[in-house]
Amino acid sequence: MITSRTLLEKLVAFDTTSRESNLALIDFVWRYLGDLGVSCELIHNDERSKANLYARLGPSGKGGVMLSGHSDVVPVDGQRWSVPPFALTERDGKLYGRGTADMKGFIACMLAAVPYFLSQPLTQPLHLAISYDEEVGCLGVRSLLEALAQRPDKPDICLIGEPTELQPVLGHKGKLGVRCEVQGAACHSAYAPQGVNAIEYAAKLIHRLTLMSEQLAAPERQDARFDPPFTTVQTGVIQGGRALNIVPAECTFDYEVRTLPQDDAQQVADELAHYAQHELVPQMQGINKDTAIRFTAISGYPGLYTATDSPAAQLLTYLTGSDAFSTVAFGTEGGLFDQAGIPSVVCGPGSMAQGHKPDEFISIAQLDACDAMLRRLAEWMC
Repeated sequence: MITSRTLLEKLVAFDTTSRESNLALIDFVWRYLGDLGVSCELIHNDERSKANLYARLGPSGKGGVMLSGHSDVVPVDGQRWSVPPFALTERDGKLYGRGTADMKGFIACMLAAVPYFLSQPLTQPLHLAISYDEEVGCLGVRSLLEALAQRPDKPDICLIGEPTELQPVLGHKGKLGVRCEVQGAACHSAYAPQGVNAIEYAAKLIHRLTLMSEQLAAPERQDARFDPPFTTVQTGVIQGGRALNIVPAECTFDYEVRTLPQDDAQQVADELAHYAQHELVPQMQGINKDTAIRFTAISGYPGLYTATDSPAAQLLTYLTGSDAFSTVAFGTEGGLFDQAGIPSVVCGPGSMAQGHKPDEFISIAQLDACDAMLRRLAEWMC
């Protein structure tokens, strides 16, 4: 029987950096499952360069459990690796390679468990999902969820196998990323009042974001289940200006909002847009009518918090042997599954402390423990 370690070695060998196609990996999984008698469905992107994979086994009908993971990984560009990033290297009980922790380790365990699931008298279906482009905004899984929404037999619970060291996680923050483009009016800096300084107006917008961030961090708005325990707002990228003696005509900045599940990131975006259109743009156009401020959403996904007394949480307690529920700082596809009516929890092998770094690794012990957890799931589903 093929092991999770052997499967992980094969999965890591596929360069599925988000900018690349994931079809070679998906084809490998398709063939692997097909050889076990499990039929798969592919849901491609518009360019047909990437695909989600969906499969189910066990009895027909509604309900059951979905195991879900993303196939894409972050780039290795600019990182100093001591081992080849797209080849599995074993050292001191650890398996090194890009995606070992985030999150091909879980996918390997999921696939290795399929023969065991097939050998059991399941009383409910097992659903399998592998998505693309999670690392760039949870983009690919959306088309998979659209396809599932058209069917009456959705799973009752989704287990997202992101790395939590197999600790039970019920929630994470949501995220919204926005690009702001300020179109000012250039002139010689000696006559600065005759121009519209795009950088200065961008600075006013960023200052407004800072004030909103401070309001969101007020003690009465905090939630101790999260770290940090409040919604955060930060500006991460800014570009503008061409020369010191030219009043800058353009400035662009990107900001993000990472929200507690009970907060709405769009409210922050709407408040900033209202301030821009009703206070700043009139000032700008009073000097030059060809000025403007434009906003574009560039990424986003919802937060997640599944109730501790829900069936999904109770299953997670059974699988992990713990009800010490926690949250994670990073985002997952869980919020999108939850929005689609599939209650979701997060639990997988490895640690995100190793994710996105050079010499990413997962311990063999974590793989073994995940294998055991999935066998417990199979028994529970019987």
